[in-house]
Amino acid sequence: MKITIIGAGNMGGAIARGFAAKNVFAAKDITCCDRSDATLDGLKKDVPGIGISKDNANAVKGADIVLFAVKPWILPSAVEEVKSALDYKKQLIISIAAGVGLDKLAELFDKDGQKPQVVYLIPNIAVEVGAGVFFYCSNTASKENLDLIQKLFGQVGFAKQVEEKQMTAGTALASCGIAYVFRYIRANVEGGVEMGFYPKDAQEIVLGTIKGAVELLLAHGSHPEQEVDKVTTPGGITIKGLNAMEEAGFTNAVIKGLKAGK
Repeated sequence: MKITIIGAGNMGGAIARGFAAKNVFAAKDITCCDRSDATLDGLKKDVPGIGISKDNANAVKGADIVLFAVKPWILPSAVEEVKSALDYKKQLIISIAAGVGLDKLAELFDKDGQKPQVVYLIPNIAVEVGAGVFFYCSNTASKENLDLIQKLFGQVGFAKQVEEKQMTAGTALASCGIAYVFRYIRANVEGGVEMGFYPKDAQEIVLGTIKGAVELLLAHGSHPEQEVDKVTTPGGITIKGLNAMEEAGFTNAVIKGLKAGK
């Protein structure tokens, strides 16, 4: 099976690297297209054997899957550039352009009344290390192709089919959400430095703590508050810290941040 990725920037490149690293696709079966020589050269260095091209229309020929990893405002011109070369009878189309829904995708890819099987998918950047989170939906893809999406992306993280109306929330929770996690980590590290740790040591402690918290939740299948209760001694420093964070608006700030992108 072969895949062509149109747009090899941060997200497109991460998907290519993740697929190759986890052997979802052999490097030789991945072709990445981009206008930037530096971007393509970087991919070639990181993933020996990967195909690179600046000719989008030629690169989609022979691919089983064509994934558009371009910005939403670039998607219409990218589609128009390759539309005549796409084979809707044989190829599955994936778009990761946030906010471009299924109706608009059907309109963009319409070719003299021919409509392809199109999947709208939102990834996050951790796909590069095989720990991505993906939401996807479609009203044209066959069950076989939806199962294929689940299988492919499930090998580089967590993948979930959702209703289209949930895609915006999924974007906030996972695609944008990973940036919010990074900011939380940064804040913790800065706090650790203020309390006396060197930045490198503080970051190691914070990352280990977050990893442990995630592993506990996954292992127990529990609600976060159940685990919080286990470490909040009456009158202890943990509950004092939690209450101070809530007084500063911690939970409300997180929810507001998530909803800001809707």
